[in-house]
Amino acid sequence: MNKPLDPAALAPATPAKPDKIPYALPQPWGMAKDLVAHDILAEDERLWVPIAPDIWSRPIHLNPVGGFYIHMLKVKRSGVLQRHRHSGQVHAYVIKGSWYYLEHDWVAKEGSYIFEPPGETHTLTVPDDCSEMITLFTVYGSLMYVDPMGVSLGYDDVFTRIDKYRAHFEKVGLGADYVQQFMR
Repeated sequence: MNKPLDPAALAPATPAKPDKIPYALPQPWGMAKDLVAHDILAEDERLWVPIAPDIWSRPIHLNPVGGFYIHMLKVKRSGVLQRHRHSGQVHAYVIKGSWYYLEHDWVAKEGSYIFEPPGETHTLTVPDDCSEMITLFTVYGSLMYVDPMGVSLGYDDVFTRIDKYRAHFEKVGLGADYVQQFMR
C-alpha cells in the first residue's frame, strides 16, 4: 500500500539565510551584459587616450544606443582646457585634484560631485596649484566646443569618442576592436 506523500519532502531545502537566495527567473530577453571595469585607475598608459597636450581620456562605458559615454579625464597641467556647451546633462565626480569653470564661483575638489544641466556653456580650467586632476564624467549627448561668443569650433559625442579610442588602441597595439569591451 502506498503511503501519502509528505509535502515537506517535496519542498526544496531552505537555506539558513533566505535573503541569500539568488533571483530564480531568467533576465529579460535581449538585455545587454553587465559591464564590470575593475581597477579603473590602473596605470596601464595604453588605456589613457591623448586628447590634447597633457590631457587624456580613459573610456569606462560607451553607450551609442543611449547616446552617452562615461570616461575619466586626466590632466597634468594647469590653465584653461576648453570651453564647451552641453546638449545633454553631465555628471562628474572628482577623484584627484581640482578644477572650476570661469563662469561659476565654485571649485570642484577631490570628492566633489557636480551636475551640469543641458544647455550650459562653460570654460573648464585647472587651477595653478593643481599638478594632476582626474575626474569621472558621464556625458549625455554632445559637448559642443565654442569660442567666447558661442561660435562653434567642433564637437565630441559618444561616436567621435569611439573613433578616437579605436584609433588610439590600434596605434598602441591593443587593436581597434579593444574598444568593444567598453560598449553596451
